[in-house]
Amino acid sequence: MSPRKRIGVLALARPTFDVPYAEEVAAAAMETLAGLDVDLVGDAALLFDAETTEVALERFEGVDLDALLLLQVSFTDSSMTEAIGARFDAPIIIWTFPEARVGGRLRLNSFCGLNLAAYALIKAGSDFDYVHRYAHDEAAVGDIERLLAATIGQEPSRRRSAGATSAGARETAANVASVLADTTIGVIGDRPVGFDPCGYDPATLLGVTGVTVERKELEDLFGSAAATPVEIVSSTRKRAVDRLGDLDDLDQEALDKSLSLYGGLKTLIDDGGWSGVATRCWPECFTDYGGAACSPQSMLIDDGIPGTCEADVYGNVTALLLQHVAGEPSFVADLVEMDTDGDTGVLWHCGLAPMHMAPDDGSGGGKKLATGTIHSNRKLPLLNEFALRPGRVTLCRLSQAGGAHSLVIGGGTMLDEPLAFSGTAGVVEFDRPAPDVVATIAREGLEHHFGIVYGDYREELEALAAGWGIPVIDL
Repeated sequence: MSPRKRIGVLALARPTFDVPYAEEVAAAAMETLAGLDVDLVGDAALLFDAETTEVALERFEGVDLDALLLLQVSFTDSSMTEAIGARFDAPIIIWTFPEARVGGRLRLNSFCGLNLAAYALIKAGSDFDYVHRYAHDEAAVGDIERLLAATIGQEPSRRRSAGATSAGARETAANVASVLADTTIGVIGDRPVGFDPCGYDPATLLGVTGVTVERKELEDLFGSAAATPVEIVSSTRKRAVDRLGDLDDLDQEALDKSLSLYGGLKTLIDDGGWSGVATRCWPECFTDYGGAACSPQSMLIDDGIPGTCEADVYGNVTALLLQHVAGEPSFVADLVEMDTDGDTGVLWHCGLAPMHMAPDDGSGGGKKLATGTIHSNRKLPLLNEFALRPGRVTLCRLSQAGGAHSLVIGGGTMLDEPLAFSGTAGVVEFDRPAPDVVATIAREGLEHHFGIVYGDYREELEALAAGWGIPVIDL
């Protein structure tokens, strides 16, 4: 009789999400794991930082583990996962948890944690696999058993050469490449710790796309925002009210801070001649300045100047290329929830989608079904809130996954569904089965930000990849 396998268990979470709910999920997952015929080493205690993780890892000293099971209970950056992977030779299984699309706060954002972890683990050459099930779903036991019985390791890449395209698509792609080659974008501040997908090398980006990056510090933005004239803040507020309705119930001091960030960003953009800007928006815009950058960035997007979060330069380039391909603003979002049975996913970000993506209110006057709100975690204004309107969409990402450039291209239909989570979000039915989409994200270690634009521009993007001499990954 072969000896029972020993499986280490660690539960990862982030304190800015719904901690009591995360604790319930972790406890339920441990109850489900009792159905495994293995020896479990570890517990459901949530680990929020490197220090608590280091203490938890001490219980594995001298224990020969067959695998390490990471409960990705809520969103986390990849720093803890990277440290765990570097310390242990045992293969890693990441269990992520769906959550109900009830229109309120995004309580866990677990799947996005897998996105970041997979990017880091693939880059590091670590062996891992994943399970995506509710905590109480006993089918997770069978999934984990199958993984334990197999050889967990990195699979061959799904990259392929760009295919043949029409003359019209090639002409569009050539025009887009030409415009980008004469483009400068700004980046403000550093990417957050553990957000490796937002990293960039300016010389490499220039060599692939011709895009130049100019850097500023957050202090430059905050100084520029503080110097925004009162009349500009006032006119920006009027614009926000016209878009989102009455804002009097919000914290007015924080609202003015948020609106002044639009003026500060616009000044830096104008001074630098930037075509887009990637900003380290959190936590400092909230903690150090006092207002959200979400609606201000949405206004910039509507101005034709893509604004992206988390200092994601490649996300900003993706937004720009989609804007030039489609002739209208795009939206860069997280894929935060996947229904692998229903073949749909939720594309979400805090509240910066451009207004043309909101549905009409039905009055015939061009008004949108959109409101102003506060950030679900940081509790400060100003964010847009609406469900993305239905229609055909193209998804894209200029990617550095696996240490090599590619163009991620996908298609789907944005469904006419209620708002899945607070902020700006849409439910998309992918052209490919949702399990295949999840597998591609995990196996390739794709970045957690995807660009979205309405319409079908897959052929033009295929031609753009061919022109740049980089492969394609089908999402």
